Amino acid sequence: MSAGPGQQWFDDAAGPLVRPYARTGGRTMGAGHDLDMLTVVVVPNAAPPLRRAEPEYTEIVRLCRLPLTVAEVSAALRLPLAVTKILVGDLISDNILKFRAPASPEAAPGDLNILRAVLDGIRKL
Repeated sequence: MSAGPGQQWFDDAAGPLVRPYARTGGRTMGAGHDLDMLTVVVVPNAAPPLRRAEPEYTEIVRLCRLPLTVAEVSAALRLPLAVTKILVGDLISDNILKFRAPASPEAAPGDLNILRAVLDGIRKL
């Protein structure tokens, strides 16, 4: 299959011909952030400008103007979760994204600390 200038490599049956590891520069480990698929990420108001040229980073920043989970970002980008976690981790390291880990499973549904955190979050709105 040949693609002309400006055309993407695409196989109608298989999808994009760029392998996931090519999007991460061959990395299989993230930037040291313990990201879960339920970790919430968002671009803060005072985020520095994006300095990465890859389109995936631009799309993540666009998507995360509102808080999203890493799983939602992965689904929107149509990328494997492992790849998305690496890309999101890069943006966290660049201070472009802020993240919040999901509540721990040990916390009881009526845990007072969680309820206080929710109330604090509501008050900040």
